[in-house]
Amino acid sequence: MPTPSKPAAVLKAEGKSHRTKAELELRIAGEKSLATGVPLTVRKEVKRNKVAYKEFKRVNELLTSIEKNDALIEGSINRYCQITAEVLELEAKRAEFSEGITQLEAAYEADVKQNPNINDRIIPTMEYFSTLSKMENSLLSLDKRIQDKRKMLLDIEKENIMTIASQLRSIPKKVDDDSDVDPMAALFDASGM
Repeated sequence: MPTPSKPAAVLKAEGKSHRTKAELELRIAGEKSLATGVPLTVRKEVKRNKVAYKEFKRVNELLTSIEKNDALIEGSINRYCQITAEVLELEAKRAEFSEGITQLEAAYEADVKQNPNINDRIIPTMEYFSTLSKMENSLLSLDKRIQDKRKMLLDIEKENIMTIASQLRSIPKKVDDDSDVDPMAALFDASGM
C-alpha cells in the first residue's frame, strides 16, 4: 500500500520536496477547496461519555494544530472517539470476566479440597462458572459484530472524503501544463508550413 500524500504544510515545513512551486500551489488550493472552514463539533453522545469526550478534545486539539479541524470529518472523529471509549470499556469487562473466572476456579479448587466427595460439592459455583463463560462468549460475539459494522462505516467514510487520507488522495498532484497543444502542429507552425 503506497504512503499517503503529505499535506502542503508538511511539505513546506520539511523544506525538501520534488514538487515545483506550481504543484505546491495547486496542492494548497486543492486542500483549501476540500475544507468547509467550519470547525468540527462534539456530538451529544460523545460529550455524555467522559472517556470519549476526553479523546475528542485531544484529537480536536491535534487536528487544529495541523489545520485539519473541519466539520467535513466530524462524523469520523466523533465515531473514533466513541469507539475508543467502547474498546476501553470492553477491555475493562474482559478484565472483570478474567478476574471472576480466576475467583471461581479458586473457589472450586477449595471446594474440591474441602469436599472430596463429588456429591458434597457446591454445584452453584460450577453453574455460575458456566454462565460466566457463556456471557464471555456472547460478549466476544457482540464485539465481532460491532467491529464488522465499524468496518462498513469506515469504508463509507473513505469513499466520501470523510477521512484526512482520502481527502489528500483526492487532491490533484500534477499541474496542468497546457499539453493540449499538439507538438507536431507547433513544429509545423515554427517551420512556417
